[in-house]
Amino acid sequence: MKQMKNHNFYDNCMLCPRTCGAQRSKGKTGICGVTETLKVARAALHFWEEPCISGTKGSGAVFFSGCALHCVFCQNEPIAQGTAGKEITPERLVEIFLELQEQGANNINLVTPGQYVPHIIRAVEQARRQGLAVPIVYNTGSYENVDTIKALEGIVDIYLPDFKYMDPFLAAKYSHAPDYPQTAKAAIAEMVRQQPRPVFAWEEKRGEDVPEEACEKAVMKRGVIVRQLLLPGCLKDARNIVRYLYETYQNKIYVSLMSQYTPLEHVRDYPELAHRVSRRTYDRYVDAAIALGITQAFIQEPGVAKESFIPDFSNAEGV
Repeated sequence: MKQMKNHNFYDNCMLCPRTCGAQRSKGKTGICGVTETLKVARAALHFWEEPCISGTKGSGAVFFSGCALHCVFCQNEPIAQGTAGKEITPERLVEIFLELQEQGANNINLVTPGQYVPHIIRAVEQARRQGLAVPIVYNTGSYENVDTIKALEGIVDIYLPDFKYMDPFLAAKYSHAPDYPQTAKAAIAEMVRQQPRPVFAWEEKRGEDVPEEACEKAVMKRGVIVRQLLLPGCLKDARNIVRYLYETYQNKIYVSLMSQYTPLEHVRDYPELAHRVSRRTYDRYVDAAIALGITQAFIQEPGVAKESFIPDFSNAEGV
């Protein structure tokens, strides 16, 4: 949808499924919490993604302020609400991409970027003209309009979407979005259409004349990894999601079975979410995935549910 270049989509904004119609181009905030002005909370090497995304050199994560979902358990609430972050120009976004590449990033990881897609398309194209050569990762909660995802064809190399809920009741209760399941299904289908198979390359150790057998690990260059964060009390729903993904996509995608849910202070009104997922419950989740026949998956080790895995957004690092 190249017309995104020639039309101000921040007028009467309909970029996300909320279709709030906010005049973001005139300084009004949408349900996402931000205007059309780019606002970024952090831009730095990030080592806590899936191994094929972070590698050993790190993922060049750019955390955008604002979010259309506003999940009650959000781990990045200050930026999701649009309260944290620094306003920047599109030109500065191009510089950030190139700076992260210079720092050795395996990719440029756009975190919660949907509210800025028109800006991002132009910034990626400009950065590529200036030498950006690493893959672009689109890291999203999957509450996306299909047309918005279609506009990213040729821009995004790796899609890293969540699939949060299969049950509309849970989606309504925890993300105020009963339409989430069908919305996420449609968005992920478009992502897989664009990137229908995973492609990897070896990340080499630093230094000259390193033989191939000494390469550190494979890093993803193209493809789709769907994340599923196991929430307390939601094992049945998580199993249904994994079953749907496997039956629909088989080995076209990877799935990431996540145990890192961390209850923060703002979930006090949802006591069922006020504790971490037990290791026993997570093991049952993984066992269910294995029983389905899933082999292309990432699992998390015990002890990853720590607040230390949540970046500090207070100083707008790298922005």
